[in-house]
Amino acid sequence: MFDLVLPYVSDKRSIYTGNVTIVVIFPYVCEIKRNRYMETTNNASRYWYVFYNDQLLLQKKAEGYTIPFTDKAPVAVDRSLPIEMQDGTEAMVAFTDAPLEETDAFLPMGLRASYDYIDRSLYDQAGKAYEIVYWDKHSRFCPVCGTPTVQEGPIMKKCPACGNEMFPAVSPAILVLIRKGEEILLVHARNFRGTFHGLVAGFLETGETLEQCVEREVREETGLSIRNITYFGNQPWPYPSNLMIGFIADYAGGEIRLQDEELSSGSFFSKDNLPEIPRKLSLARKMIDWWLGN
Repeated sequence: MFDLVLPYVSDKRSIYTGNVTIVVIFPYVCEIKRNRYMETTNNASRYWYVFYNDQLLLQKKAEGYTIPFTDKAPVAVDRSLPIEMQDGTEAMVAFTDAPLEETDAFLPMGLRASYDYIDRSLYDQAGKAYEIVYWDKHSRFCPVCGTPTVQEGPIMKKCPACGNEMFPAVSPAILVLIRKGEEILLVHARNFRGTFHGLVAGFLETGETLEQCVEREVREETGLSIRNITYFGNQPWPYPSNLMIGFIADYAGGEIRLQDEELSSGSFFSKDNLPEIPRKLSLARKMIDWWLGN
């Protein structure tokens, strides 16, 4: 048994309370159903990815840090749900509205910073968990009619009023390493966190192919033309929910004319005079390291 305080509702609505959804018509309760995707299927231990904003809860170990592995939330959380990870295993993602505190057992750390302290596979899973948290927080209400949404699957919510379905949205963005003889183009974007120089990047627009996006972003941000556009690789980028897609291209012509609102500096650099470059967690750094090794 549990007690619920229901607001007056003038038409059919679903009131989302976390583990249950109350479907009402006028002020009367018609149906109470459990949101099965909000509960674990058993009490088995699993990794718990707990966030406060972008702060990830790490467990202290004698040899370093890891993700808490337990059969229940390691700290008090406001919301949690099971998710299937990239390797097919089940984990829990959770968030709290109160700041995480350091204790003898746990340490909150920024997701980006955690790359240097936890196993790479756990960092990748933490990235997926953070994307789910971001989606969950931004999909509580239907964007069509404003009704509270209901969790219908691990990564699907549905509006009980108009039937609109919502899935986590991933925003594709390109990176391009431009070669000019023995040099590559490196730029400093105004939104970079730090003084490093990276690659020209930008979001895919409606109706574009990836190659068209590469050409447009290079033209808009630098005034250059390019050729020989070749796919390099891709990387999920959970800041907050992107897919970075890397390309290699060759300089074809033009003089550098930086898009002032996007870039603060940019130039061609050789291997022996590189500026500070991105950290190793990024696809941009992987692409630059590939060029350095060839």
